[in-house]
Formats: sequence, C-alpha cells, structure tokens
Amino acid sequence: MLSRTAHNALIDIRFNIALIEDFVWGFDFETFERELKTVYATTRALEIISEASRRLPDELKARHPGLLWKQMQSAGNRYRHNDDGVEASLIWRTAHDSLPPLMAVVEAELAAADLEGRQESTDP
Repeated sequence: MLSRTAHNALIDIRFNIALIEDFVWGFDFETFERELKTVYATTRALEIISEASRRLPDELKARHPGLLWKQMQSAGNRYRHNDDGVEASLIWRTAHDSLPPLMAVVEAELAAADLEGRQESTDP
C-alpha cells in the first residue's frame, strides 16, 4: 500500500504533467521557445515533478526501471541552479519525450493503490 507521502507525490506529479500538457498544447518548438512565460511555467512544473519524485519509495521506482529516476530527481537542481538558464530545447524534449511514460506509471500506480484500498475496505 502506498504511503500518504507517496500517494501525494504521485498526485503532484500527475497534476504538473497535466499543467505542462496544457502549457505546450498546440505549440511547435519555435513558438514554445519564443513564449518566455510558457518556458518558465513549464520549467517550474518540471521542478515540482523532480521534487515530488524524491518522495517516492524505492520499491515503487524499482517496479519501473525504464524510467530515469535519478536524472528526474537531479533535474530540479539543474533547473534551479543554472544561472545561464536551461535551454528551451531540453525543456521541450523533456515535456514531449519523458513525461508520457511517467504519466503512464503514475496512473498505473494510483489505479493499483485505489484498487488495493477498495479491496481492503471490503475485507472482513
């Protein structure tokens, strides 16, 4: 069963992925790169995802070895501490390439936790 901390982290990740999808919807890269507010908002949402991924237990991460958990966790530092800014192309690639598989994992883990919770509530 997921801890409250892990469950909330998955909710945070799902919410911020949805925000990023809304932010970049309908944009090609050139438009995204010109829209500074969108780049900043997307970067901030990625920071939150990075921080939330740190709150996930190792057992959950081990169930999904195809995701680059260590890079995800360290990405927040890169976004926050890079004084020259993070290239828009990296933000764009992350949003388009890394987030869909992460969302699939988040949805699967939340669904499994929900099912487990329902089963526990019906057990005598």
